[in-house]
Amino acid sequence: MPNLHELAKPAFIPALDTNFKPAALANRAFLRLARESGCAVPLVFALERGGGAMTRYETVCLPEYHPQSALNLEYAERLVKFLLWARGGWRVIVGGPNAVGEHIRAVYSGTGARKFDFDFMGGVYAKPFTVEVTTPENVQQSAESTMSLGGHLDGCRIGFDLGASDRKVSAVINGEAVYTEEVVWDPRNAADPQYHFDELMTAFKSAAKHMPRVDAIGGSAAGVYIDNRPRVASLYRGIPKELFDTRTVNLFFDLQKAMGGVPFEVVNDGEVTALAGAMSLNDKPILGLAFGSSQAAGYVTPKGEITTWLNELAFAPVDYHPSAAACEWSGDTGVGALYFSQQAVFKLAPKAGIEIDPDLGLAEKLKVAQNALEEGHAGARQIWEAIGIYLGYSLAHYADFYEMKHVLILGRVTSGIGGEIILTKAGEVLAKEFPELKNISVTLPDERARRVGQAVAAASLPAIIADGGGAKK
Repeated sequence: MPNLHELAKPAFIPALDTNFKPAALANRAFLRLARESGCAVPLVFALERGGGAMTRYETVCLPEYHPQSALNLEYAERLVKFLLWARGGWRVIVGGPNAVGEHIRAVYSGTGARKFDFDFMGGVYAKPFTVEVTTPENVQQSAESTMSLGGHLDGCRIGFDLGASDRKVSAVINGEAVYTEEVVWDPRNAADPQYHFDELMTAFKSAAKHMPRVDAIGGSAAGVYIDNRPRVASLYRGIPKELFDTRTVNLFFDLQKAMGGVPFEVVNDGEVTALAGAMSLNDKPILGLAFGSSQAAGYVTPKGEITTWLNELAFAPVDYHPSAAACEWSGDTGVGALYFSQQAVFKLAPKAGIEIDPDLGLAEKLKVAQNALEEGHAGARQIWEAIGIYLGYSLAHYADFYEMKHVLILGRVTSGIGGEIILTKAGEVLAKEFPELKNISVTLPDERARRVGQAVAAASLPAIIADGGGAKK
């Protein structure tokens, strides 16, 4: 009996990653098997987030008596994994064969293989993570929530974008960026919260010099942010928990106070990626993907709003091969961060014959590979072709969870000719393997917007309070 990953038979195989087994193909093959069996049974999931918001997802699987019903377990586990990181949730309800529900309960537990997810989701939503097993008809209906985000262009604004390898800041006057800068930093190894405060104050002061005043500050940052407070983020991994809970959680409130109390908003970098796309294309729905030190994602709905979904696709599986590379933080294999970020480049570089000094910083390591690409190194080109193949198959996977008209990709990995290579390969995969998705437009912003576009879009996040005035330089 085949395993789930063996059902995926891609027409495009990355030269540097011949074991790649796309989730999109494996899932489609499994569902075809179930439906063609003539005895498929309902499988329904619901995930509850904060404020009672609920996502319901309906699919099918094989009945427990079917000789290949063991495939249900891997299919359901990978599906729950994707839903958790795309939608978020502290409670998962499984309606379907009892064996499937009990498998999910065991795997997503404090002692199961997905202990990281169990702990992470409980921390994000400040509730014990639970899995409930029931019948399909008893699974709750969706109760989604949305909100408006950004698009404010008036006044003198600072926008910032925080990644693991660099921080970006922009000075924006009435929607036009008059100054931008990128500075390499190393937040993940900083144990003192003062490091983050000082670095950001330096950035703010640098941008403020180019405007007569500061009316508002908006920012994007890797991680989960709720009400301007970091909940979980790799940027602060070096900070001890006690200091995180007492100081880092108030970082942006302290910065706001230091900047004169001007309106201040910070959200996940993926949401700002999507916002940047919606602003540049003046259209929606749009999925924004940023390929930086990790993968960030955000989504703007057909109505031009954002959701309360988690959209942390860096942890969502896209490759089902059991020997796929493992995420050094979560321990899981085949997740997005290893396919759509600097980590993907570093993973493939040795196979491409590119040696990178391990003592270099992240940005410098990436530059080594990008320089090789610009110089015509054949192995370097295969790295970016592999990322493009990954993207083509993964966009088909994402399309099962997001309604998309546009996909915007940006971030440091897409700089230079690498972005065009990624786009070309992804287009080839979609055209041949998924012609039904031909109406999805996948685009790159121009070179300048790829690198600092998020900081500019982030500046539009806060609304300026009427007659509130701005902080003087």
